[in-house]
Amino acid sequence: MAEVTESFLRDQLVARQEKLQSAITLSPRAEGLMQLLKEVDSALERMEAGTYGLCGACHEPIEKDRLLANPLVCYCLDHLTFDQQRALEQDLEMAARVQRELLPKQDLSFAGWQTSYHYEPAGPVSGDYCDLVIHENESQGLFFALGDVSGKGVAASMLMAHLHAIFRTLIATGLPVHELLERASRIFCESTMSTLFATLVCGRAGISGEVEVCNAGHCPALLLRREEVIRIESTGVPLGMFCAGHYSPQKMRLAPGDTLFLYSDGLSEARSATDEEYGEGRLTQVLMQGHSLPPRALIQACIEDVAAFRSGAPLADDLTVMAVHRVA
Repeated sequence: MAEVTESFLRDQLVARQEKLQSAITLSPRAEGLMQLLKEVDSALERMEAGTYGLCGACHEPIEKDRLLANPLVCYCLDHLTFDQQRALEQDLEMAARVQRELLPKQDLSFAGWQTSYHYEPAGPVSGDYCDLVIHENESQGLFFALGDVSGKGVAASMLMAHLHAIFRTLIATGLPVHELLERASRIFCESTMSTLFATLVCGRAGISGEVEVCNAGHCPALLLRREEVIRIESTGVPLGMFCAGHYSPQKMRLAPGDTLFLYSDGLSEARSATDEEYGEGRLTQVLMQGHSLPPRALIQACIEDVAAFRSGAPLADDLTVMAVHRVA
């Protein structure tokens, strides 16, 4: 296990130990608290012995995302009891349901803008972030964002929910996009492990067709203008990599018929049955062919093309795409 991860988990366990000891002092007969304290003490003893994070049955490393979600787990997935497996399945089902509830309204329209998105986790839960928000003061425009949290599984999904909460809170302030991103990066950096980060492209579309975009280490946003595709490159490092990150906004005006297309690397890095990568070049060709399509139809054309390319090969990563289209 990486040293930084174990250091983080040790701090979490020590904090739990102190809280449990204080609680037991007030309620010395609380058997549930006593049992939980024994589990925490056992985990700290395994750390001292160098066996923490190893399955008690096969002695192979336990899945890291499960340890981050619950530092007390002692067995890898292959050696859980039936009841433990069922409890984990129920937890994943609930986490997936929570994530679905966090997704924005589909086919959202606002002041001459039409939007659509496709959100497809590679497993039960996803580390991709997707959001569309119309500010209460409609003159502030339509906020859009698509990102990808480092890691996979439950831990990544928890960070995705954290990112969602950060942006939903900051959007209400009406800050310019680059300042919003800088504050979000600082909060994310200060509240997560130093090894974790999130790539993100976000922006605000105004009522007159003006758009302001910031890209924090994410795949380039693609501006589809007639039969031309313009790349909007990254202007800063991923969120959480540095607590004092700065981002330069890119400003443009979309004419009727123009579309801004955002995607996660689960699309561009999708693999075929022969292990060939889908790639941005093929995506660009599909976008050029479908430049006159409305957002939902354009996204559907992309999803169908990548599905045909994969020829039944499973998704290796979460896949999310978004289209923001100027109608008038």
